[in-house]
Amino acid sequence: MLFLIPTVLAENTAEQVLNPQILHILAETKYFLVENVRTTRRTIAGLKLGIVIDDLIFYELTKDTPEAETKANLLKIKDLNINVGVISEAGCPGIADPGAVAVGIAHEIGMKVVPLVGPNSIVMALMASGLNGQSFAFTGYLPIDKTLKTKAIKALEQEAKRKNQTQIFMETPYRNNQLFDDLLAICLPDTLLCVAADITGVDEFIQTYSIKNWKQHKPELHKKPCIFLML
Repeated sequence: MLFLIPTVLAENTAEQVLNPQILHILAETKYFLVENVRTTRRTIAGLKLGIVIDDLIFYELTKDTPEAETKANLLKIKDLNINVGVISEAGCPGIADPGAVAVGIAHEIGMKVVPLVGPNSIVMALMASGLNGQSFAFTGYLPIDKTLKTKAIKALEQEAKRKNQTQIFMETPYRNNQLFDDLLAICLPDTLLCVAADITGVDEFIQTYSIKNWKQHKPELHKKPCIFLML
C-alpha cells in the first residue's frame, strides 16, 4: 500500500494535529517518498516513536524529480511487497504537492492508495474563511511579474464574482506583504478577502474583511506561511 502521511503545518504541534493512526503507520513503515530527506528525518525523530532513523529508506520526490525515477522506485518497493509512505514538507501529500505524481503512478501499477487524515492549510483556511465552501478553486502561486500578476488578480476576482466561487491562492512567505498590497490596490472595495496565516501555530491569524476594510487593518505577514481566499 501507498500511505499518504500528513505532517505538521507549524512547529511543535505534532501532539495536537497528528492522530494515533498517523503515528502507528509511521512506526510500521520503513520506505518513504519525501520532499526533503533531511527535514523528514528530523520530523520523524522528533516524534519519539522508538524508530531507528538509519533503518529507514528515503527516496526524494520533489517537483523536479523525473517521473520515471519515481516509477522505478515504486515498482521496486512493490516487488518487495512492502508498504511505502509519502510525506510532504507540510500538510497533506498530493494537495499542491509533488506527492500527486507518486499517487498517479501507484494507481497505474496497482498499488492501493490510502490517504490519512491530517492538517491541510488550504482546506482549513477555507473552513475558517466564511466564504463559499460549496464552490471553490485553488490556483496556487500567482505570477511574479507585476503585469502578469495584476492580470491574474483581476481574472480571479472576476471569476469569483461571476461564479460566486471562492478563489484560493498563495505566495512565497517573503512576498506576502507585497501580494497583500497588490490585492488592496487592484481589487474592488466590496471584494471579500480572507487572510489565513500560520495555521495551527501559536501566532495563527485568520480574518475575513472586505478590501475596503482591510485598508484599515493591515496585518504583518512577512515570512509567515499564508493562504489567501477571495470572493
